[in-house]
Amino acid sequence: MAEKYELQEIEVWDGNMAASHALRQAQIDVVSAYPITPSTPIVQNYASFLADGYIDGEFIMVESEHAAMSGCVGAAAAGGRVATATSSQGFALMVEVLYQASGMRLPIVLNVVNRALASPLNVNGDHSDMYLGRDAGWINLCTYNPQEAYDFNLMAFKIAEDYDVRIPTMVHQDGFICSHTAQSVRPLKDEVAYKFIGDYKPKNAMLDFDKPATYGAQTEEDWHFEHKAQLHNAIMNSMPVIERTFKEFEQLTGRKYSVVEEYMTDDADIILVSLGTTVESSQIAAKKARENGIKVGVVSIRVLRPFPYEALGRALSKAKAVAFLDRSLPAGAMGMLFNEGVSAIYKTDSRPVVSNYIYGLGGRDLTQNNLQEIISELNNDAKNGKITHATQQFIGLRGPKLGYN
Repeated sequence: MAEKYELQEIEVWDGNMAASHALRQAQIDVVSAYPITPSTPIVQNYASFLADGYIDGEFIMVESEHAAMSGCVGAAAAGGRVATATSSQGFALMVEVLYQASGMRLPIVLNVVNRALASPLNVNGDHSDMYLGRDAGWINLCTYNPQEAYDFNLMAFKIAEDYDVRIPTMVHQDGFICSHTAQSVRPLKDEVAYKFIGDYKPKNAMLDFDKPATYGAQTEEDWHFEHKAQLHNAIMNSMPVIERTFKEFEQLTGRKYSVVEEYMTDDADIILVSLGTTVESSQIAAKKARENGIKVGVVSIRVLRPFPYEALGRALSKAKAVAFLDRSLPAGAMGMLFNEGVSAIYKTDSRPVVSNYIYGLGGRDLTQNNLQEIISELNNDAKNGKITHATQQFIGLRGPKLGYN
């Protein structure tokens, strides 16, 4: 691969280091940040690169995560390439400003190192913060390991800054399991990475004294609906740019990404749908189940927003039983991935038996035994053509088993 593609030698990086090197190579103008576990090393590494003279630009340490995103909004409005990182409670504090960034169509890149939300306080990884921000008007990209944390950061700038998109973009990785786990990563050479992203060309920079304009004005019922509809339309129509960027990255590096990834699904009776580091665990479980004569496949989603209804529906159309694995507390509903995944299925003529498994809250391990138990239940569903257990279950929970129909 090194001879065919313009890659450096293998580096041993964790997900945070991989993300921070991608930000370095993007030659960002401003990083406005406030540290929070487990995302702190991303901005800390970037600050070190700047202090050591490896990069130009500005690093702004502010008083909170709300202020961090506010600083990003101001810098992006002035025409700068901007990025930051956060997690959990800090992300929750940012949420107000996330809507400002998307409503103003500012192509900011935000690394979200996924972590549980309090209370009770927990610093370990689940997808609570990912799910919290899914409707904030940002494109959401999902990664599963340090290599992908690097790759998707480079692609995030290219996607967000495209003139047909101009939408802020989040890059998600699992807290600690990805962010603090060192693996082999093949980065691009600095000049190749920057060339792939390209020079930043601001579109209608807002804080331009030669061309003054008003942004963030109050609209009420006369124009608010139109502004929001235009943002939604832009997000829904961003998929061709995302797919084109994936293709260009494959041509450059040999690493292929799809909006919806499929693993051993061609003949699968049972499919597990998952996100984050759970994808690789699910693939191991699928191989083990096939050794026992159960045809299992795995489907994972790279793009949470815009949600890939068409691609996901096709990927699940041949299955007899499907399980959606949600790593977030639904708090009175089915899991988000289940709800949106079922919508994708219903856009097709397929009607597999579907169920929802809640797992891994606060960093709780999802073991191979847990996955084989899920597969066993799904195998019964596939044979009977109907659900044979509670539609929603909590997996790996101590105490009485929780299930809801």
